[in-house]
Amino acid sequence: MNMQAVRAIYRFEMARTRRTLMQSIISPVISTSLYFVVFGAAIGSRMQQVDGVSYGAFIVPGLIMLSLLTQSISNASFGIYFPKFTGTIYELLSAPISSFEVVLSYVGAAASKSILLGLIILATAALFVPLHVEHPLWMLLFLVLTSVTFSLVGFIIGLWADSFEKLQVVPLLIVTPLTFLGGSFYSIKMLPPVWQTISLFNPVVYLVSGFRWCFHGQADVGVVVSLVMTLLFTFVSLGIVAWIFKTGYKLKR
Repeated sequence: MNMQAVRAIYRFEMARTRRTLMQSIISPVISTSLYFVVFGAAIGSRMQQVDGVSYGAFIVPGLIMLSLLTQSISNASFGIYFPKFTGTIYELLSAPISSFEVVLSYVGAAASKSILLGLIILATAALFVPLHVEHPLWMLLFLVLTSVTFSLVGFIIGLWADSFEKLQVVPLLIVTPLTFLGGSFYSIKMLPPVWQTISLFNPVVYLVSGFRWCFHGQADVGVVVSLVMTLLFTFVSLGIVAWIFKTGYKLKR
């Protein structure tokens, strides 16, 4: 493996985070803090507990997952799209570096940013609500798997998009609505039976449910099912990336 090339790309992408600190870190943290203020304090003070957990603490996993999904996709998609936009991706493809090393570099950097952001938001949440993590190792596992999976999704979007507008289509019109409807701010057990069944077709439900179990020991879906579904999303995304590099889809003119 060409580790020198992997490190070079990884460091370049991580350096971009430092140059865009306001957009990459500070802005998502402020946005999430506003959610805590509005939902956790204002609305939460008027609501009863959910599954024996205060509403402010209940929404913490969902809010972290919301930021994690959107930022993973955004970081990875822009990271690979910009070389396409400038034309430097062809130099990258002709360099002595394999497609696996390219994916490892870009996805690794995007996932690292998302994990860092998730931990910062977790620390920020502790300032607003009493926070307790029952299964910290499982939490880290779900944090890493989710970051890697949706960084792969973002990588796919970055390869597929041929304009900056298309980079925003999937996150805005698909991922964000699925996250809001995936139990981020409520338990799907609170829904009528029919809607509970429909919600199970939303993949984000499994991510949020598994992540929430790590905090409170309670979930809408079994943690093993959530883990299996998360791994399934990861392997599907890897398969799509492998197909793109094998066929040259959106890479060859």
